[in-house]
Amino acid sequence: MSAPADRPPTQLRRAVTSSYLGSVIEYYDFLLYATASAVVFNTVFFPSVDPAAGVVASFGTLVAGYAAKPVGAALFGHFGDRIGRKRTLVVSMTVMGTVSVLIGLLPGYATIGVWAPVLLVLLRILQGIALGGEWGGSVLISTEHATSRRGLWASFTLSGAPSGTVLSTLALTVVAAAVGNDALVAWGWRIPFLLSAVLLAVGLFVRAKVEETPAFRQEREKARVPLVEVLRAHPRALLISVGMGAGAFVAQGTLTVFVITYAVAAGFTRSAVLNALTISSVVAAVGVVVFAALSDRIGRRPVVVAGAVGMAGWAFAIFPLIDSGSFALLLLAVVVGQGVVHTAMFGPMAALYAELFPARVRYTGASLGLGLAGIASGLAPLVFAALGAKPGDSLVVPVVLTVCCLLTVVCVRLVPETGSAPVAGAERVGEPA
Repeated sequence: MSAPADRPPTQLRRAVTSSYLGSVIEYYDFLLYATASAVVFNTVFFPSVDPAAGVVASFGTLVAGYAAKPVGAALFGHFGDRIGRKRTLVVSMTVMGTVSVLIGLLPGYATIGVWAPVLLVLLRILQGIALGGEWGGSVLISTEHATSRRGLWASFTLSGAPSGTVLSTLALTVVAAAVGNDALVAWGWRIPFLLSAVLLAVGLFVRAKVEETPAFRQEREKARVPLVEVLRAHPRALLISVGMGAGAFVAQGTLTVFVITYAVAAGFTRSAVLNALTISSVVAAVGVVVFAALSDRIGRRPVVVAGAVGMAGWAFAIFPLIDSGSFALLLLAVVVGQGVVHTAMFGPMAALYAELFPARVRYTGASLGLGLAGIASGLAPLVFAALGAKPGDSLVVPVVLTVCCLLTVVCVRLVPETGSAPVAGAERVGEPA
């Protein structure tokens, strides 16, 4: 008996649950590092430089993780397209969780000197490699199990990112409140990283119950070297996917990382900023699903374009609102920014990335496009901090955001509408067989 039309089949439900939990875990680990970079890592791992330079150095290690994502995309994408989505995702999740625990155990600069930041960067690179393989595979395992409403089902992977942000910021906030700021810097920050072991166990249990996707099983001829095939046969799709994500990822890095440092410099307490980001992330977790579902009805392109235009406009309001010193206006800035306009731009992209590439190289193509675009998320806080963006002098941030959002609009307009196209096997979604 087939499942009722309004109830997804068992494997789709398992796939979506696995993708969501996998994304929560991966982004909890990855964004916990980002939050810690803005809050404590400059003190723990870079104490020999002045505070401003310490923030830049700390954000520099953050960039290392994002820069490693394309490496992970190529590596995990190869095996995801060759041996299967499921087995590859188990490995990526295991690597991410293990690395996070190791960061929680890593001695600081006061204990092992220069080896502390060196090892921190190496672990961050491994995190980036794991995340580069996780996102694309998580999207595909939902998308390729779905027979309709791909935008909706794929969006739960994206919803996992703000959900992971909520968990990571809550973890640091609770620990800071329980032990105090001095203890947080001394040892308390380690606790959320060590808790990754629990999340990893839960995630692997759920993922073990998911079957391989129909699109992969039905693909008769696997690409011998998926990366080479993507570069040779689909360079346009790859370039478009990179440009398409530029605005969303610069906005993500600005609203989830740089805002912390900026708002603290504007006079807010760290706990107040983390509380505001927690609320905005809760809104975003819902928003990505809502806008992705909307893209199934009216198309991917109009939703993404509307979000990008909205983000470009709101960018000029964010920092004056923060400069006001009002918590209510800080909350307004990040809730509208992250929870509404960013999710409109970002929500449909999970399905859209998958729909740009044929099944035989879909894991590699989607992951690589996302990984290259995602570098911007790590670069944005570093560039803004290096340029000295600070309260009362932050015009460079909205200008850069606007330029990147316009690039997103141009690239989205270059791709065909794929929201109503059938699931692709040998051909790209939206291409005739």
